[in-house]
Amino acid sequence: MSVLILVLVSPVMLTTMTLIWLSTLGRDPVFYRQLRVGHRGREFYILKFRSMRVDAEKSGPQMASVNDARVTRIGRVLRSTRIDELPQLLNVLKGEMSLVGPRPERPEFVSRFQKKINGYALRHQVKPGITGWAQVRYPYGETVEDAANKLYYDLSYIRRNSLWMDILILFQTIPVVLTGHGAR
Repeated sequence: MSVLILVLVSPVMLTTMTLIWLSTLGRDPVFYRQLRVGHRGREFYILKFRSMRVDAEKSGPQMASVNDARVTRIGRVLRSTRIDELPQLLNVLKGEMSLVGPRPERPEFVSRFQKKINGYALRHQVKPGITGWAQVRYPYGETVEDAANKLYYDLSYIRRNSLWMDILILFQTIPVVLTGHGAR
């Protein structure tokens, strides 16, 4: 499925790569790799189109916020349309992710959430996904409370995990992408 989607979205990906490259005249990278926690707590590098300035985390890891000044002009469009997530199809091909599942978080945030949210590690029972039940049900969040609310949806997905559930989530992702709901 990810190969088919990659073929279908390849014109969008090539256009995006060109626009990001042109925006800095080739000085800055087009892609962004970030360490995330996946299935059974294994760490892997997630691949995204770069949507923030290169020095975005010079003061350390931080979650994106509303009107985040670190996001580039092109990055705002990429994030609102979720185009920045398309390279993660390569993570799916490598077996590190699935199309549907809990969104993988950064190790720094996983450590913090596990200390403050009972059962947070349970979300690592399945492969992380490009989209998930929490993504279509709850907007982007940057607080521990938001992470706890998303965990409710992640665990609900894990309990009810099935092909039909995945298909439902994939279809419900379409309006989220088209409206930019919850994007940061």
